[in-house]
Amino acid sequence: MAEHDAGAALVARDVVRIDGTDAAAYLQGQLSQDVLALDVGDAAWTFVLQPQGKVDAWCRLTRVADEAFLADVDAGHGEALLTRLRRFLLRTKAELSMTTEPMIAVRGIDTVSVPEGVLALAPAWPGVAGVDLLGTDIVPEGLAVLTAEALERLRIEAGVPAMGAELTERTIPAEAGVVERSVSFTKGCFTGQELVARIDSRGGNVPRHLRLLRSEEGNLAVGAEVSVDGHVVGEVTSAVPAAGDHAAVALAYVGRAVEPPADAVVDGAPVQVRELPRL
Repeated sequence: MAEHDAGAALVARDVVRIDGTDAAAYLQGQLSQDVLALDVGDAAWTFVLQPQGKVDAWCRLTRVADEAFLADVDAGHGEALLTRLRRFLLRTKAELSMTTEPMIAVRGIDTVSVPEGVLALAPAWPGVAGVDLLGTDIVPEGLAVLTAEALERLRIEAGVPAMGAELTERTIPAEAGVVERSVSFTKGCFTGQELVARIDSRGGNVPRHLRLLRSEEGNLAVGAEVSVDGHVVGEVTSAVPAAGDHAAVALAYVGRAVEPPADAVVDGAPVQVRELPRL
């Protein structure tokens, strides 16, 4: 997305706040990132995992004070994150609460004027400059308003997984392509660490990988099967239709035997299977 195409969209984010003298230590044992390494004002993407190592949430953690953190997650998934973080909170001096906040997702540039009281956070979308303004519903002056479909296209093309689509309670972290920016392998123990560490020690070998699909000949639908040589190898998890000069694109989990770039078929239409962009 070129700078002259910069735009912004209003979205909602669920925000879980964690306060207290034990907040940092508690989160250090629950999250995949090195929470203790965050200075005030720092933010990092992190997994919150089940004890068995599968995904409960993928969120962005911001240290807003020495003893206070915000974890923002896709709208509709905050209550589940709050419940999960409260699960192991026994005898811990920390308070948790949740709100739903407006956020302006700026894409195409990463420097804008930030209103007082608003958090400016990096979205970490590979190949897409941007900044997330958490806590405001006002689009910065001079920026075009992006439609929800345009923002979704950018997300898919950047290979960024979404809660409830690419990330569910069945997802293994290494499948989603964001382990490198979401996990610290030097911080010590955290809930769900065993599976993550075991897969990493084996070179990231998992049964399937999140891939980008592109179709010049037909739109793609969520839930559609991906086939190679007549065999079903995956399923579409997110999709946007063709529009103007833009081809239809989708995200799909595809079996590891399919090495991109590769040709496949979805609903009778040819598609190309591609690697996800990397930061």
